[in-house]
Amino acid sequence: MIHLESGPARVEIDPQQGGRISALQVAGLDLLCGPGADPLRWGAYPMAPYAGRVRNGHFQFEGQSHQLPLRAPPHAMHGTTLDRPWQETQPGTLSIDLGPDWPFPGEARQRFALDPKGLDVELCILTLGAPFPASVGLHPWFPRQLAQGGPLVLEFSAREMYLRDSTGVATPERCPPRAGPWDDCFTGLLGPPRLRWPGAMTLEIHADTDHWVVYDEPLESLCVEPMTGPPDALNIAPRLVTREQPLCLQTRFVWTLE
Repeated sequence: MIHLESGPARVEIDPQQGGRISALQVAGLDLLCGPGADPLRWGAYPMAPYAGRVRNGHFQFEGQSHQLPLRAPPHAMHGTTLDRPWQETQPGTLSIDLGPDWPFPGEARQRFALDPKGLDVELCILTLGAPFPASVGLHPWFPRQLAQGGPLVLEFSAREMYLRDSTGVATPERCPPRAGPWDDCFTGLLGPPRLRWPGAMTLEIHADTDHWVVYDEPLESLCVEPMTGPPDALNIAPRLVTREQPLCLQTRFVWTLE
Protein backbone atom coordinates (compact mmCIF):
# COMPACT_ATOMS: atom_id res chain seq x y z
CA MET A 1 0.00 0.00 0.00
CA ILE A 2 1.23 3.50 -0.88
CA HIS A 3 0.41 6.35 1.51
CA LEU A 4 0.64 10.06 0.72
CA GLU A 5 -0.06 12.86 3.21
CA SER A 6 -0.10 16.64 2.86
CA GLY A 7 -1.88 19.15 5.07
CA PRO A 8 -5.42 17.93 5.76
CA ALA A 9 -5.27 15.29 2.98
CA ARG A 10 -4.37 11.63 3.06
CA VAL A 11 -4.31 9.32 0.03
CA GLU A 12 -4.00 5.55 -0.06
CA ILE A 13 -3.10 3.77 -3.32
CA ASP A 14 -3.35 -0.01 -3.65
CA PRO A 15 -1.08 -1.44 -6.38
CA GLN A 16 -2.53 -4.92 -5.86
CA GLN A 17 -6.09 -3.75 -6.50
CA GLY A 18 -5.60 -2.49 -10.02
CA GLY A 19 -3.40 0.44 -9.05
CA ARG A 20 -6.44 2.28 -7.74
CA ILE A 21 -6.80 5.08 -5.24
CA SER A 22 -8.40 3.11 -2.43
CA ALA A 23 -8.91 6.08 -0.09
CA LEU A 24 -8.96 9.87 -0.36
CA GLN A 25 -9.49 11.60 2.97
CA VAL A 26 -9.61 15.34 3.56
CA ALA A 27 -10.01 16.63 7.13
CA GLY A 28 -11.04 13.10 8.12
CA LEU A 29 -13.80 12.88 5.51
CA ASP A 30 -13.76 9.92 3.10
CA LEU A 31 -14.37 11.26 -0.42
CA LEU A 32 -14.34 7.86 -2.18
CA CYS A 33 -16.47 4.76 -1.78
CA GLY A 34 -14.56 2.15 0.21
CA PRO A 35 -13.52 -1.38 -0.77
CA GLY A 36 -16.13 -3.81 -2.05
CA ALA A 37 -16.35 -7.23 -3.66
CA ASP A 38 -16.88 -5.85 -7.16
CA PRO A 39 -13.66 -4.23 -8.50
CA LEU A 40 -15.77 -2.07 -10.83
CA ARG A 41 -17.58 -0.23 -8.03
CA TRP A 42 -15.18 1.34 -5.52
CA GLY A 43 -12.24 3.67 -5.14
CA ALA A 44 -10.86 5.49 -8.17
CA TYR A 45 -9.31 3.20 -10.74
CA PRO A 46 -7.56 3.68 -14.10
CA MET A 47 -9.28 2.53 -17.28
CA ALA A 48 -6.68 1.46 -19.84
CA PRO A 49 -6.07 0.84 -22.71
CA TYR A 50 -9.78 1.51 -23.29
CA ALA A 51 -12.29 3.38 -21.16
CA GLY A 52 -15.99 2.59 -21.01
CA ARG A 53 -17.69 -0.07 -23.09
CA VAL A 54 -16.41 -1.44 -26.39
CA ARG A 55 -19.30 -2.64 -28.51
CA ASN A 56 -19.37 -6.46 -28.56
CA GLY A 57 -15.74 -6.37 -27.42
CA HIS A 58 -14.70 -5.93 -31.04
CA PHE A 59 -12.65 -3.38 -32.96
CA GLN A 60 -10.60 -3.20 -36.13
CA PHE A 61 -7.19 -1.66 -36.71
CA GLU A 62 -5.22 -1.58 -39.95
CA GLY A 63 -7.49 -4.15 -41.54
CA GLN A 64 -7.32 -6.67 -38.69
CA SER A 65 -10.15 -7.60 -36.33
CA HIS A 66 -9.53 -7.87 -32.60
CA GLN A 67 -11.71 -9.41 -29.89
CA LEU A 68 -11.58 -8.31 -26.25
CA PRO A 69 -12.90 -10.15 -23.17
CA LEU A 70 -16.53 -9.37 -22.38
CA ARG A 71 -16.40 -7.91 -18.87
CA ALA A 72 -19.98 -6.59 -19.30
CA PRO A 73 -21.53 -9.09 -21.76
CA PRO A 74 -22.08 -8.60 -24.62
CA HIS A 75 -19.51 -5.80 -24.36
CA ALA A 76 -15.94 -5.26 -23.18
CA MET A 77 -15.54 -2.59 -20.52
CA HIS A 78 -12.94 -0.45 -18.71
CA GLY A 79 -9.73 -2.02 -19.97
CA THR A 80 -7.32 -4.73 -18.88
CA THR A 81 -5.60 -3.24 -15.81
CA LEU A 82 -8.20 -2.45 -13.13
CA ASP A 83 -8.08 -5.88 -11.45
CA ARG A 84 -4.42 -6.80 -12.00
CA PRO A 85 -1.43 -5.91 -9.77
CA TRP A 86 0.65 -2.87 -10.67
CA GLN A 87 4.28 -2.34 -9.69
CA GLU A 88 5.70 0.70 -7.92
CA THR A 89 8.65 1.73 -10.09
CA GLN A 90 9.59 4.84 -8.08
CA PRO A 91 7.92 6.79 -5.27
CA GLY A 92 4.40 7.75 -6.31
CA THR A 93 4.69 6.02 -9.70
CA LEU A 94 3.12 2.73 -10.82
CA SER A 95 3.31 0.72 -14.03
CA ILE A 96 1.80 -2.41 -15.57
CA ASP A 97 1.93 -4.23 -18.89
CA LEU A 98 -1.34 -4.23 -20.81
CA GLY A 99 -1.61 -7.99 -20.42
CA PRO A 100 -2.50 -10.96 -22.61
CA ASP A 101 -6.04 -9.69 -23.27
CA TRP A 102 -4.71 -6.70 -25.23
CA PRO A 103 -3.41 -7.51 -28.74
CA PHE A 104 -0.49 -5.04 -28.73
CA PRO A 105 2.63 -4.83 -26.54
CA GLY A 106 2.43 -1.81 -24.30
CA GLU A 107 2.22 -0.57 -20.75
CA ALA A 108 0.28 1.83 -18.55
CA ARG A 109 1.87 4.22 -16.08
CA GLN A 110 0.40 6.29 -13.27
CA ARG A 111 1.93 9.08 -11.27
CA PHE A 112 0.42 10.64 -8.14
CA ALA A 113 1.25 13.94 -6.44
CA LEU A 114 -0.51 15.29 -3.35
CA ASP A 115 -0.45 18.80 -1.92
CA PRO A 116 -2.61 20.43 0.80
CA LYS A 117 -5.17 21.67 -1.75
CA GLY A 118 -5.39 18.86 -4.28
CA LEU A 119 -4.38 15.55 -5.81
CA ASP A 120 -2.81 15.20 -9.27
CA VAL A 121 -3.12 11.93 -11.18
CA GLU A 122 -1.34 11.29 -14.48
CA LEU A 123 -2.29 8.20 -16.49
CA CYS A 124 -0.37 7.31 -19.67
CA ILE A 125 -0.39 4.50 -22.23
CA LEU A 126 2.86 3.68 -24.04
CA THR A 127 3.55 1.28 -26.87
CA LEU A 128 6.43 -1.19 -26.63
CA GLY A 129 6.18 -1.98 -30.34
CA ALA A 130 4.05 -0.78 -33.21
CA PRO A 131 1.44 2.00 -32.90
CA PHE A 132 -2.02 1.03 -31.68
CA PRO A 133 -5.37 2.70 -30.91
CA ALA A 134 -6.39 3.38 -27.32
CA SER A 135 -8.37 5.48 -24.89
CA VAL A 136 -7.88 6.03 -21.16
CA GLY A 137 -9.92 7.33 -18.26
CA LEU A 138 -10.19 7.62 -14.50
CA HIS A 139 -13.20 6.11 -12.73
CA PRO A 140 -13.83 7.55 -9.23
CA TRP A 141 -16.77 6.52 -7.06
CA PHE A 142 -18.07 9.24 -4.74
CA PRO A 143 -20.43 8.62 -1.80
CA ARG A 144 -23.61 10.66 -1.78
CA GLN A 145 -23.29 11.20 1.97
CA LEU A 146 -20.22 12.00 4.06
CA ALA A 147 -19.86 11.63 7.81
CA GLN A 148 -20.96 15.26 8.06
CA GLY A 149 -22.66 17.75 5.76
CA GLY A 150 -25.67 17.42 3.53
CA PRO A 151 -26.27 14.97 0.65
CA LEU A 152 -24.04 15.31 -2.41
CA VAL A 153 -25.02 17.90 -5.02
CA LEU A 154 -23.47 17.57 -8.48
CA GLU A 155 -22.95 20.78 -10.47
CA PHE A 156 -22.37 19.73 -14.07
CA SER A 157 -23.22 21.41 -17.36
CA ALA A 158 -22.26 20.57 -20.94
CA ARG A 159 -23.25 21.48 -24.48
CA GLU A 160 -23.61 17.96 -25.91
CA MET A 161 -23.98 14.31 -25.00
CA TYR A 162 -23.47 11.13 -26.99
CA LEU A 163 -26.61 9.19 -27.80
CA ARG A 164 -26.64 5.59 -26.58
CA ASP A 165 -28.28 2.71 -28.42
CA SER A 166 -30.61 0.07 -26.98
CA THR A 167 -27.64 -1.89 -25.55
CA GLY A 168 -26.38 1.14 -23.62
CA VAL A 169 -23.32 1.84 -25.78
CA ALA A 170 -22.47 5.30 -27.09
CA THR A 171 -22.96 6.01 -30.78
CA PRO A 172 -21.21 8.74 -32.83
CA GLU A 173 -24.42 10.81 -32.81
CA ARG A 174 -24.62 13.72 -30.37
CA CYS A 175 -27.49 15.81 -29.03
CA PRO A 176 -28.17 18.49 -26.40
CA PRO A 177 -28.00 17.01 -22.87
CA ARG A 178 -31.14 15.24 -21.74
CA ALA A 179 -32.49 15.01 -18.22
CA GLY A 180 -30.88 12.40 -15.96
CA PRO A 181 -30.32 10.07 -14.33
CA TRP A 182 -27.29 9.53 -16.53
CA ASP A 183 -24.90 6.85 -17.64
CA ASP A 184 -23.71 9.06 -20.48
CA CYS A 185 -20.74 10.79 -22.05
CA PHE A 186 -20.69 14.58 -22.43
CA THR A 187 -18.56 17.11 -24.32
CA GLY A 188 -18.34 20.88 -24.34
CA LEU A 189 -18.28 21.37 -20.57
CA LEU A 190 -19.25 24.84 -19.40
CA GLY A 191 -17.07 24.58 -16.31
CA PRO A 192 -15.26 21.97 -14.23
CA PRO A 193 -17.50 19.36 -12.58
CA ARG A 194 -18.16 20.33 -8.99
CA LEU A 195 -19.32 17.98 -6.23
CA ARG A 196 -20.61 19.64 -3.08
CA TRP A 197 -21.55 18.13 0.24
CA PRO A 198 -23.22 21.24 1.78
CA GLY A 199 -21.71 22.24 5.08
CA ALA A 200 -18.70 19.97 4.66
CA MET A 201 -16.78 19.96 1.40
CA THR A 202 -16.62 21.04 -2.24
CA LEU A 203 -14.58 19.02 -4.73
CA GLU A 204 -13.74 20.22 -8.25
CA ILE A 205 -12.34 17.92 -10.93
CA HIS A 206 -10.06 19.35 -13.61
CA ALA A 207 -8.69 17.34 -16.55
CA ASP A 208 -7.07 18.05 -19.91
CA THR A 209 -9.91 16.46 -21.85
CA ASP A 210 -13.33 17.34 -23.20
CA HIS A 211 -14.97 13.95 -22.64
CA TRP A 212 -16.65 13.15 -19.34
CA VAL A 213 -18.93 10.31 -18.30
CA VAL A 214 -21.43 10.89 -15.51
CA TYR A 215 -23.01 7.85 -13.91
CA ASP A 216 -25.52 8.91 -11.27
CA GLU A 217 -28.05 6.07 -11.40
CA PRO A 218 -26.97 4.42 -8.09
CA LEU A 219 -28.77 5.75 -5.02
CA GLU A 220 -25.75 5.74 -2.68
CA SER A 221 -22.94 6.88 -5.00
CA LEU A 222 -22.13 8.54 -8.31
CA CYS A 223 -19.23 8.72 -10.75
CA VAL A 224 -17.71 11.59 -12.71
CA GLU A 225 -15.13 10.16 -15.12
CA PRO A 226 -12.66 12.13 -17.25
CA MET A 227 -11.80 10.19 -20.42
CA THR A 228 -9.72 10.86 -23.54
CA GLY A 229 -12.65 9.90 -25.77
CA PRO A 230 -16.19 8.56 -25.64
CA PRO A 231 -17.09 5.00 -24.68
CA ASP A 232 -16.43 2.69 -27.65
CA ALA A 233 -13.65 5.08 -28.64
CA LEU A 234 -11.77 2.20 -30.29
CA ASN A 235 -14.54 2.24 -32.91
CA ILE A 236 -15.78 5.85 -32.76
CA ALA A 237 -12.73 8.04 -32.13
CA PRO A 238 -9.53 6.08 -31.37
CA ARG A 239 -6.37 7.91 -30.33
CA LEU A 240 -3.16 6.54 -31.83
CA VAL A 241 -0.36 5.63 -29.42
CA THR A 242 3.13 5.78 -30.92
CA ARG A 243 6.63 5.62 -29.46
CA GLU A 244 6.91 9.37 -29.94
CA GLN A 245 3.42 10.16 -28.66
CA PRO A 246 2.00 8.27 -25.66
CA LEU A 247 -1.61 8.84 -24.71
CA CYS A 248 -1.89 10.68 -21.40
CA LEU A 249 -4.65 12.04 -19.19
CA GLN A 250 -3.94 14.64 -16.51
CA THR A 251 -6.52 14.94 -13.72
CA ARG A 252 -6.53 17.15 -10.64
CA PHE A 253 -8.94 16.96 -7.71
CA VAL A 254 -9.20 20.25 -5.80
CA TRP A 255 -11.03 20.50 -2.47
CA THR A 256 -12.37 23.31 -0.36
CA LEU A 257 -13.57 22.82 3.20
CA GLU A 258 -16.78 24.66 4.03
